Amino acid sequence: MSRRELAYHSLRQRLLNGDFAPGSRLGEERLAAELSVSRTPIREALSRLHSEGLVERLPDGGFGPTLINLHVISELYEIRFALERFALRRTVGSEPAHDEALVRALQSDWADMDSPADDDDVDGDFVLLDEDFHERLAAAAGNQSLVDQLHKVNERIRIVRMQDFLTAERVELTIGQHLGVLDALLDGDMERSEERLIGHFAESFSVVEERAALVIARMLDRSAR
Repeated sequence: MSRRELAYHSLRQRLLNGDFAPGSRLGEERLAAELSVSRTPIREALSRLHSEGLVERLPDGGFGPTLINLHVISELYEIRFALERFALRRTVGSEPAHDEALVRALQSDWADMDSPADDDDVDGDFVLLDEDFHERLAAAAGNQSLVDQLHKVNERIRIVRMQDFLTAERVELTIGQHLGVLDALLDGDMERSEERLIGHFAESFSVVEERAALVIARMLDRSAR
């Protein structure tokens, strides 16, 4: 792993763990010394983490950890679920609106996806693959404006959805649940497909909510020290 990647992955994991107090400044010099790298990889890592929403710019300059607002996240989850459920149930006349070729292409992509062997093999960018799945599924229903709104919501909740994909077990389960939704949809069983989507959402949010709450508590604890 290059020093650039080392700095990025190390800081990303520490942020996801809640290792920094809210409002604290992520000083380049201090972090560089802790990771035994120069300031350049740290600067590049912080810029990348800012684009992902894990750090925010401080009023006096530099970056600090982003504090999650669970109430806002919960509201955005409701919007996301409403959009996806509407897309899944969308019809043209009395027939499902989904383009079967697009759904089968999505099914093929996820059927070919390998589950990580262990937690160390989990790809930190799996959240982007997950977003892509849900946006492609919605796009197959034929309403691009809905997909655009879904993408905006996904960008805003990405910071907490990363918490859902930290273990090989969660990634493997997500792949299986995605395929279950698609299998039922392609079988023409809309009720079963929707039921599986609802279950998938409920379980995912439960995991995210629990882990995010732990991260917030840990950040606040560090702030109190």
